[in-house]
Order: sequence, then C-alpha cells, then structure tokens
Amino acid sequence: MIPRTACQVGAAILLGLPQMLTGQVAPNRRPIPYPVVPSQEFRLAIENGTRTATGEPGPAYWQQWTDYELSATLDPDEKRVTGSARITHFNRFARPLPVVALHLHQNVHAAGAVRNEPVEITGGITLDLVVADGMTLEEGSTQAGPAYQVDGTLLVIRPPRPVPAGGSMVFEFEWSFIVPKSGLGRMGWNDDNLFMVAYWFPKMAVLDDVVGWHLDPYLGSAEFYDGFGSYDLSIDVPAGWVVMASGELMNREEVLQPHILERLAEAEASDDVIEVVSQDDISSGRVTLPGVDGRVTWRFQADTLRDVAFSATRESRWDAVRTPVGDRDGDGQPDYARIDAFYRSDAERWTEMARYAQHSIDFLSRYTGLPYAWPHMSSVEGSGIIGGGMEFPMMTLIGDYNQRGDVALYNVTAHELAHMWVPMMVGVDERRYAWMDEGTTSFNENQARTEFFPGENHNSGEQEQYVQITRLGIEGELMRRTDYHYEDFARGVASYSKPASILVALRGLLGEETFMRGYQKYLADWAYKHPKPMDFFNTMATAAGQDLDWFWRTWYYETWSLDQAIVDVTTSGGETRIVIDDLGLAPMPVPLTLTLENGEVRQETIGVEVWLAGERTTTLTLRVPSPVVRVEIDPEENFPDTDRTNNVWTRD
Repeated sequence: MIPRTACQVGAAILLGLPQMLTGQVAPNRRPIPYPVVPSQEFRLAIENGTRTATGEPGPAYWQQWTDYELSATLDPDEKRVTGSARITHFNRFARPLPVVALHLHQNVHAAGAVRNEPVEITGGITLDLVVADGMTLEEGSTQAGPAYQVDGTLLVIRPPRPVPAGGSMVFEFEWSFIVPKSGLGRMGWNDDNLFMVAYWFPKMAVLDDVVGWHLDPYLGSAEFYDGFGSYDLSIDVPAGWVVMASGELMNREEVLQPHILERLAEAEASDDVIEVVSQDDISSGRVTLPGVDGRVTWRFQADTLRDVAFSATRESRWDAVRTPVGDRDGDGQPDYARIDAFYRSDAERWTEMARYAQHSIDFLSRYTGLPYAWPHMSSVEGSGIIGGGMEFPMMTLIGDYNQRGDVALYNVTAHELAHMWVPMMVGVDERRYAWMDEGTTSFNENQARTEFFPGENHNSGEQEQYVQITRLGIEGELMRRTDYHYEDFARGVASYSKPASILVALRGLLGEETFMRGYQKYLADWAYKHPKPMDFFNTMATAAGQDLDWFWRTWYYETWSLDQAIVDVTTSGGETRIVIDDLGLAPMPVPLTLTLENGEVRQETIGVEVWLAGERTTTLTLRVPSPVVRVEIDPEENFPDTDRTNNVWTRD
C-alpha cells in the first residue's frame, strides 16, 4: 500500500467521499475553506459582554489583579535565592474562588518533573511557608479543607474561606531555590560575575473570562501566560554587585557611588551614549556603596506589569542613553525612556548595543502606535547562559553574538525589545498560542530592521523558512497548542516564521493603510488585557470591512500552501489572455505586474473569489496599448508562494 500525504487525505475529505473511495480528485476541484466557528466559551463571552464580535473588549470585560511585595536575597557563592512574598489577589470574577492557583516555574528543574526537553536538576523550589488569609497551611489534599498542594509547576491553595467576588485575599510565602546555570533555557548564572534571575517567585495563574483558570503546566518549551499587577521588590546582594530589575530603581542614592549617579543622570538626558560604569570603575571597585555588613539592598517599583526579573553583575560595563517613545501623557511633547546595556569585556560587539536598543524602542513606539510604557529598557549580555535572547518586562538577556556579527546582534535586539509590546503590554497567552507572541514580534522585528538596514526585504528570511517546512511536509497548524507539535522545527515555524509571514500576506491583501488601521487598533484595544485569537481575527476583519474567514481558515487552522503559476500568455485580435493555475491548496488573490513593450508597467489583480468558487485555472483577458513582454505574480513577494520559478513569464 502506498501511503498518501496528509494534504492529500485532507483534500479528499473536504472534497467528499466519492473521491476518497476512488482515490481520485477531480483536477478542477479544490478544498474550499469553511467558516471559522468560535468556541462555545468564546461565544458565551460575547453573550456575557466581555468580548465582542467586532474585536474590541466588551463593556463587561474583566480580569484579575494582583499586588506583589517581593524580597529576594542572592547568595552568589551558593547560587541560591531566598525569597519572601506578600501577595494580595483581587477577585474581579463574579463568583467567590474556593481555590486559587499559582505557578512555581522553577519546579521544572525538580527531579521527576514532567517536561518536554532536558534541563539541569536543581531540586526546584523549596516552600518553607504558605499562608492564606492569615492561616499557615500544610501541604496535603485541597479537597477536604484549607491546605496547599504542589503538582509539578502548579501550586493549588484552598484558603480557609473563598476569595470573595469583588474582594481580595492576602497570601504569604517563604521559599528558596538553587539558581540553575541555564535555567528554563532562559535565565541562570555565568562565570561567578553574572546572574539573571527570573521565574523566581510564586506567580498567580491567570483566571480569565473565556477559559477560567489556566492550569497548563510549564513543560519547558511553550512560554508564559501572566496576569497584570503591581510590584514592589527588594533585592539584597553583596556590595559591588550592580542590580537592574523590572521596575524603577527607587533608592539609587543608597546603592550607587556619587560619580556613577552623575553619569546615570547625564545619560537620562542624553541622545548620545554615556558610559555609566567603565572598566576602570570595575577594576577600582568604585561602583556601588559599601552597604551594611557588606551587603546592599536595591528597591524597585512597577505598576501594570505581568512579571518581574532582575540581573546582578559585578564585572559588567554599563552604557546608557535616552530614546524617544512618543507622547505618553498626551501633553503634545515627546517622552523618553532610558536604554541600558550591561556587558562584560569579552562581548566586543556590545559596544553598539545601547544604540541598537535606542533605535528599536524608538521605532517600535512609532510603528505600533503604542509608546513604550516604562522608565527603562535594559539589555544584559548573558554569554554562557543563553545563545539567542529572552525577554522580561523592561529587561532582556542576550548572548554576546561575537561569532554571529553586528547585524545579527541588532536583529535579536529588535526582536527581544519588540516583546515589550507583545506579550508585555498586549497580554497574549503564549502557553497555548505562541504565534500570537513570537509571530507578531518577529513581524515587528522585521519592520524595525527595514528602517535600520534599508534596501533589503527583511521579511524574506521568515518566509523562506516557512516555505521550507511546507516542502518537507512536517508543518503543524498555527492553532495547535504550542507544547504539542510533533517536531521542534514545526513548533518553531508555527510560532515564529509562518505567523510573521502571514501578517505580511495580510498586509499585502488588505493594503498598508487598512492593515495598519486594524493592527494598531488591535494593539491599542488589548493593551494590558488578554486577547484571544478570535479577538485578533475579528478586529482585522472589522477594519477590512469584509469576511476574512477564508484567510483565517487557510493560514491558521490548516497547513495548506500556496503555489500560483503562469501557464500561458497569448495575444490575439488585440486581446491578451493570461492563464493562471493554482497548484496549491491555499486560495489567495493573484497580484500581477505587466510590463509592456512600450515600457509601461500595469498592475492587475485576480480576486480570490475564483479560487473560493472551486476553480483551479482562470484566465485574465484584457486589452493593452502595446504587446505584453513580461508578467510576474506578486513581485513584492508579499505572499508565501512555495515555487516562484513559475511566477514569471517573459516573451521569447
């Protein structure tokens, strides 16, 4: 028996049983994308007024809120973090909560933890104290009474009374853990002079209006879905270690030497990069104040964040500069954020990092229409911990890129900083739909690259990577949950390159003006909220003023690919006939550029409707004042055609 491909089987199913029985598919028929039907939970959210069919949050939209008071003590010698927290959770759900759920992401490093990739075993988090509503709880079953239960990376608590609807409850924790050298693939320590500490405290799970509690465990690949809240954190480290964290440094005069403070203030008003901490400062040991008993406590505060992380360095230079972010407060004047670059002497290319980040934050504020929201954006060189990059609110950890070059360092910087918009402002669910985060971010990165390195098609790399997997036949649908792709390559393409390419295709379909109107509205409407895929689909369809279900079905729910071909071009009796075959399964318009013998260039488009009617071949007939000498499909390469060799016809 000769097995058929998944695409052949899928086509047979869509075209009907008779074709399946005969093993034949009529050559002039094709699968027709059927409408996208929202889930029952999403339809209920629309009925309840928390979501809308046009894409905006509904008038009754709600989400939970949490205030965090966090303290961390870092012991660099033992590689240990000891923490305590007072967490006030506000229940904006219409019902009391008899149980609450939190994440202990460090437990992916515990022996026996369920995960989908290898990690260093450190033991995970040791909980020393769990208090709910003033009662100290013991670990045990949460079915019978007040208790807490740890299940992998999840912590479930049954408090002594339900968290009341419209009310709040205080939870307190004490814990410790060994910092992995390369933890969760995204944080850790290196060379006894650098720590990047993230996912380090009990974090409230999301309870939203569509799904309810999000209890998906952290398995190591799919990233995070976090709620918003305020943060007050204190970080105790030995003197000489410089700390930067998510949030505004509230006690800089208590931790930094006076000459460092002067340079920092200068950088915050400068368009040129200032060396805040030099190699000489590091060598002389004159960076931080001596503290008390040789230790210094750094205090940070932040509001409306989804998480906090911190770095601690003792041999890193510190460059800083300001960058414009747009008009945050509506006074008609540009506002600014401080750009920081922390890097060790071996990271030679990082002397340009502050400039790269300065441009990225400026550009992305302009392109998205959302000003960068926070007082600083800090990049930390993390060679030995990470090869690429990882984002945290106001922070990113990036490798030294010594071997990959300056262009690659700019590209990863633009990518990680683009995450400050998605998911840090627009709080998407990365755990289930990585494409909403990484795909959007890759698209935004490529637009920043286009301005920084003009004259190139910076979308082509993502498009070619996506096209490559279609040729291999191992693609997974974008709407497949991130942790459950069959291949790592398939997961990467479905998370990054395909969704980025499909946004380029959507822009090509709708036109720049319509696309940007919908795109910026989606980002603005869902800033500091939690959009679902249907919210994005509905927003863009509303902006376009047309039904785009065929587009969403084709590109997000299926693995159909595009291959349009020019079959023939003939001229007879003053008419030119252009025959187009659609060899793939993905229906798309056919944008044509015609070059005439007299030098005139014309644009024509065959609408997608012909393919949606089930056709495989169509003919465009037109009259032109001069013979056609060249025809090309989609010369701007907006659409991800798998074979561009059949996209061009030239007269012999």
